[in-house]
Amino acid sequence: MKQVERSGIPWPVFAVTVAAAFMVALDLSIVNVAFPSIRESFPEVSTATLSWVLAAYSVVFGALLLGAGRIADRSGRRRIFLLGLLIFTAGSLLCGIAPSAWLLIAGRVVQAIGAALLMPASLALLLSATAPTARAQAVAMWGGVSALAVATGPSLGSVLIDAGGWRWAFFVNLPVALVAAVAARRVVPESVVGGPVPDLVGVALLSAAVAALALAITQGGDWGWSSSRVIGSFAAAAVLGPIAIRRSTRHEAPAIDLDVFRSRTVVLANAATFLYSVGFFGMLLANVLFLTSVWEYSTLQAGLAITPGPLLVAALSGPSGRLAARVGYGPVLVAGGLTFATGLLFYVTTVDADARYLTHWLPGALLVGVGVALSFPVLSAAAVAGLPQERFGTGGAINQTARQIGAVLGVALLIAIVGTPTSVDQAMGRFRIAWLVGVAAALGSAVISSFHRRPTETTVADPVVLAPAEVA
Repeated sequence: MKQVERSGIPWPVFAVTVAAAFMVALDLSIVNVAFPSIRESFPEVSTATLSWVLAAYSVVFGALLLGAGRIADRSGRRRIFLLGLLIFTAGSLLCGIAPSAWLLIAGRVVQAIGAALLMPASLALLLSATAPTARAQAVAMWGGVSALAVATGPSLGSVLIDAGGWRWAFFVNLPVALVAAVAARRVVPESVVGGPVPDLVGVALLSAAVAALALAITQGGDWGWSSSRVIGSFAAAAVLGPIAIRRSTRHEAPAIDLDVFRSRTVVLANAATFLYSVGFFGMLLANVLFLTSVWEYSTLQAGLAITPGPLLVAALSGPSGRLAARVGYGPVLVAGGLTFATGLLFYVTTVDADARYLTHWLPGALLVGVGVALSFPVLSAAAVAGLPQERFGTGGAINQTARQIGAVLGVALLIAIVGTPTSVDQAMGRFRIAWLVGVAAALGSAVISSFHRRPTETTVADPVVLAPAEVA
């Protein structure tokens, strides 16, 4: 307890919430590595159908985050956290034992529901238990671990699949979830705001709008961007989203608390998160594809090759949060975006078809790692900076939704750019374009972040005066 009092961070609570967040974030990328093995297990199923193993999770997870964060704030964050763990574990078990592709896809949907409930509640529990002076550092570390999980998914996934097959990419979640659930009951206090039931119609409309948007972006490449299904999905998002927002301006317990967006810091952080996610997730997949196709690395070798960057993220996320608390979010985020862009420019100008890892890859990977460490963790902290305790779940859910939609768009752009090259020279040209798209996204995020005002306090931004707590 002395360590908790000294730092202001309740380390047992931090360990539980971060372990669960790591598990969920890991699933965002680990299944990409398992996909070729899954396809071999179900040869009678078309690739288009099997792609829903990936798409279903992205669409459902992104769609439910906002509503889940609102419900967690109102109904009890530990209660929703434990419910999310239970559902995610059930989905992982179903995926691991699935005898058919359709049951595997169903398991991924169940996983996504649990993940959407778990992630906002995880961050809200950590924030509510942490001293105000330490929240920037705690959230930065939480965000850093989440980014680490996504980035190490390929290497960890490769080890698991080589050792026991693709089903272990799902079975590995079971012991982690069991330990986290037992520990949460013992060391994590309940945090509940109460208030009336949120507008369930508004929650449904908002979820449908986000789902339609994610579906259109995810399936645009397969269905065709001009197909009726993709255009119809974009149209549904364009119609349902404004309806949900309009309901939120009038309802006593809105689906999304629009007063949260009165915070300049929150708005800038979420806009920057969206752009940065486009670059980060597109880069992550581009690097794995490049190493396995152009340099002809095995999946395990590719995973290990990108590991130094994530290790830097893990080491630097805490210090980056403390730095942001001292000098403000803007300078740290601008430096992070510029460093990330510099790392990608190194790939563009230096990497070629000859596999020279130490001189032609590692320096860029280290620059990218430093950039991510200065960006993603601090964006997570800025997205909830100054929000009162009753809005922690909502604020975290908004940021995670921005990240998820950015990730879906970044991957879709990457797939559209790289396509199926017919020669090494053509592949090199396309990967350079993909890296340049990441540069543009990172620079755009840095520009947005430059508008952050330097705080007068060394913790988080001044609290936003919001509507009365009864709408929580």
